[in-house]
Amino acid sequence: MNQPRQTRRIYCGNVPIGGGAPVSLQSMTNTDTRDASATIAQITTLAAAGCDIIRVAVPDQSAADVLPDIIASSPIPVIADIHFDYRLALAAIDAGIHGVRINPGNIGSEDRVISVAERAEQAGIPIRVGANSGSLPEGMLQTRITAGMSHDDALAESLVESALQQCAILERYGFRNIKVSLKASSVPVTFAACRIFSERSDYPLHLGVTEAGTLRRGIIKSAAGIGALLLLGIGDTIRISLTADPLEEIKAGIILLESIGLREAQPEIVSCPTCGRTQIDLIGLTEKVENLVASIKADGKIIDLKKLAVMGCIVNGPGEAKDADLGVAGGKGKLMLFKKGEPAGTYSEEEGFERLKAELIAATR
Repeated sequence: MNQPRQTRRIYCGNVPIGGGAPVSLQSMTNTDTRDASATIAQITTLAAAGCDIIRVAVPDQSAADVLPDIIASSPIPVIADIHFDYRLALAAIDAGIHGVRINPGNIGSEDRVISVAERAEQAGIPIRVGANSGSLPEGMLQTRITAGMSHDDALAESLVESALQQCAILERYGFRNIKVSLKASSVPVTFAACRIFSERSDYPLHLGVTEAGTLRRGIIKSAAGIGALLLLGIGDTIRISLTADPLEEIKAGIILLESIGLREAQPEIVSCPTCGRTQIDLIGLTEKVENLVASIKADGKIIDLKKLAVMGCIVNGPGEAKDADLGVAGGKGKLMLFKKGEPAGTYSEEEGFERLKAELIAATR
């Protein structure tokens, strides 16, 4: 993995972004923000699952009016998602929001941009500016295509130009507490745009593939695009955007960061694919183990194990997963418990799972 790109450090609440800080994980609530109780409940659930920063939609003044309650009750920093109406950005800042997401080009005249920038500067909060493939300045993309660029190359360059233009609007008024996102539904375009931007600016980057899709498709597309960039050392904060429960975004994001080595798994759970030798419900067993680990972590406990293995075959299980601190391997109605590749007992499936559970609990602190 490449060394992380050196970006300037900003803060969203108490969460550092850029400048060598750990990559933070974001999501967005899908509740009606005006329903403060429901929104707070969802934020609390997402925070417990590992979310570092949450974004809420602020479509009107009624949503802005409840922001103080949401911010006061949220265990993690809250970002206001603002479109078109600069007054909502001002109201969110006055409410104590930890950051705002705006497009300086779509909130009106420059005096409106100035007012938001000045208020954010006074509050000491960052502004996230975004370039999206669906909202580029008119003519920007076509000009490049007419000049002979491929559609994807033209789109990537246009995203970068649009983002830099938006940053320049804020910079004209001395505002540099900025993070940037460049998103397209195309993985190659998103990858190219973020890579180009990282060569031209030191603003921290928020990574995501927009309109990624449903659970399976969205996770795969996001992992391909975001994962490739993170492996190059590009990216300071991420969101796995899914047409699904936001909790799934956090689960996927954590697994992605753990897989790349940017978060400590404790433990990393590995499992073998099913094959003709499998004589237990390996899929069901692995899900039970994942749920068990998640429930232990949800109680605020740390599991002092690096790797946990769930294998479908007693013949190969302990050998293939010999580097696992703890594991089980299935046989015909049996489970072998093993530690560091050495057998530690063979039990019925039910008892084997309970033994594994006891070992996990014993390894917590």
